[in-house]
Amino acid sequence: MAATVDAKLAIKQTLTPVAYYFSRPIRLFREYQRVYIRPDLTAGITVGVILLPQAIAFAVIAELPPVMGLYAAIVGAIAGAFWGSSNHIHTGPTNAISLLVLSSLQTTYQPNTVEYVLAAGLLAVMVGIFQLVLGLLRLGMLVNFVSHSVIVGFASGAGLLIVIKQLRPLFGLQFESHSNFESLVNVVTGIPDSHVATAAIGLGTVLLMVILRRINRKFPAALIAMVLASLAVFLLNLNEEGVAVIGELSRQLPQLAELPLLDLDFISNLSTGALAVGAIGLVETLAIGKSIATQTNQRIDSNQEFVGQGLSNILVGFLSGYPVAGSFSRSAVNFGAGAKTPVSAIISAGAVLIGIFLLAPLAAFLPVAALAGVLVVTGIGMIDREEIMRILRGTRSDALIMVVTFFGTLFLHIEVAVLMGILLSLVAYILRTSAPRVHAVVPDENFKHFLYRPDLPNCPQLGVIELLGDLYFGAVGHVEDAIHALQHKNPDQRFLLIRMHSVDHCDFSGIHMLESVVSAFRDRGGDVFMVQVSHRVMRVMERTGFVDFLGEDHFLNEDKAIGHIFHRVLDPAVCIYECPVRVFRECQNLPKKEYKFPLPVDIAASKEVAPTMEAKTLWQDLRSTDRKDKMLIVDVREPREFHRGHVPGSELMPLPELLDDESKWPQDREIVFVCRSGRRSQKAAQFLQDRGHQNVHCLDGGILAWEAADLLEAVEDLRPVPKKDK
Repeated sequence: MAATVDAKLAIKQTLTPVAYYFSRPIRLFREYQRVYIRPDLTAGITVGVILLPQAIAFAVIAELPPVMGLYAAIVGAIAGAFWGSSNHIHTGPTNAISLLVLSSLQTTYQPNTVEYVLAAGLLAVMVGIFQLVLGLLRLGMLVNFVSHSVIVGFASGAGLLIVIKQLRPLFGLQFESHSNFESLVNVVTGIPDSHVATAAIGLGTVLLMVILRRINRKFPAALIAMVLASLAVFLLNLNEEGVAVIGELSRQLPQLAELPLLDLDFISNLSTGALAVGAIGLVETLAIGKSIATQTNQRIDSNQEFVGQGLSNILVGFLSGYPVAGSFSRSAVNFGAGAKTPVSAIISAGAVLIGIFLLAPLAAFLPVAALAGVLVVTGIGMIDREEIMRILRGTRSDALIMVVTFFGTLFLHIEVAVLMGILLSLVAYILRTSAPRVHAVVPDENFKHFLYRPDLPNCPQLGVIELLGDLYFGAVGHVEDAIHALQHKNPDQRFLLIRMHSVDHCDFSGIHMLESVVSAFRDRGGDVFMVQVSHRVMRVMERTGFVDFLGEDHFLNEDKAIGHIFHRVLDPAVCIYECPVRVFRECQNLPKKEYKFPLPVDIAASKEVAPTMEAKTLWQDLRSTDRKDKMLIVDVREPREFHRGHVPGSELMPLPELLDDESKWPQDREIVFVCRSGRRSQKAAQFLQDRGHQNVHCLDGGILAWEAADLLEAVEDLRPVPKKDK
């Protein structure tokens, strides 16, 4: 019974988001308001005027019949509007996707054949299924792993390729080439043999578009140039003079295509291209959607957009089109023209449909050179020089990804170049996350924030580090090595404070690494503390037992952490007698003393210059009359420390006084020095040894060890050391 309930719940949880994504058209029309009609109508017609010539031109890039571009424009715009997420993304043929389609198809199929056309439709369906599955599985976040550098590198390379490929029809040249470089060489060497009328129309189209864009970028420059070129061919009968034309377009509505859906050879040949087209299409679409959303404050649902793009490509494939994606240029025009909802994209599709019936006969006079001119201008516009320079001035990884994708687009199969760029993006991400920065930080001048200042000195007792990244299995090795490197650089730092504010994720490998670090510091007589541990990471630490291992009292408040460690953990003797710097607020007012004699060199925690005596041994000696009379127990701590408790019979002489005292110590008595932990007593012992007194000992572990043995005696009076022999 319980299993049945769980199964029903699982099915419900699976189907609920699916139903939500597919019901997008219902929500769209429920939320539509009458005030949106005018701005959507204006924007839709404006985009439609641009979409009509673009659809034809982009189909030419893919070496597909122009009517396939028109069908893709109509179906893609409508489906993208119904099931997309953005109010302004315009879905349809794009230059980059068209070039990718050409690269994916021409390696196996010959352009201008039935197989080539069927492969283009099947490719659209495969791309759509790939995108739809990602959306339904709510994997929209995957697009974030594709670097922006991949898009810039691919767009720039694709733009240059478009220009190279359109130079031949632009000048009316006739030649065969097997590579882009060979094609460019043939154009340069063949310019003297150009068809004059064709070259005049092509170059005239380029010049006219440049002039119109200079005058006003809102002019439909491509449409105007193509209409004027068609009029020139019609009036001058240039089609009879050898100027190639498109030919009359079909006036039919999009037709249902009979695709080879079960042909495994087709599917196998198109699989790599489908992944590349699908990935680039999604990245392009979401990039423009998020760019516009920053100005409209609209929330873009990446999963819904994946579903919208997937359904658009599936429907386009079945209705005689080829793969589509969100268009940068048309989406920007749609937004700039005042569109309020996706209905504007549906209106633009209607404008193209009307244009097919009204303008189809004119296509009989539309010169191929004019289309080539439009595409040359479009290709040059794809090369974003400013963005390229910004990336080159940025990080090395971004620059490398862009350069590799750019040259791969030029010299390799484009789909391979795109997938290679995406793979490099993932590798760069893994490298960045697997090597998070581990910084030793110090307080700023106002002691309010911690800063990474390698030029400033660190505290000799306490190291403060920041972990800038997650502690997962791929990163823990780097983090542990970095902590050990800092420990090696500062060998006297026996205590460590880890600032965890940038750690959002920690797996068991991270917990194991932290336990290793804590053990290493505790083995050296130190300890580890943490601040700003996130709730998510703290839950992992609790479930794995790390909180008990470290101790709940070792998770400190950010504002009180340094004060707690300074007053309760660190050895004040080091701060007063050894530390040449004042790092924290708490140590700013500590006295710095100058001594008549040189201060003994720093004594590491593990190094002893005088023999030590265990607490219980000293206690037993004090109970022996013979031993007690022969011993002089000197406490070298400060008076306030002596007040709290000391060894019975001990006499107070703070270390500064001892180092300044020139008296001779009795040679017939054994001197036992006592301090808090053993550090100051070793300095006192070294001071006496340097002056010839060898019968000295130190209380092992200092007063802390004496207290741990339950031998501590608290008194209120101070007993000075008796006068020594002069």
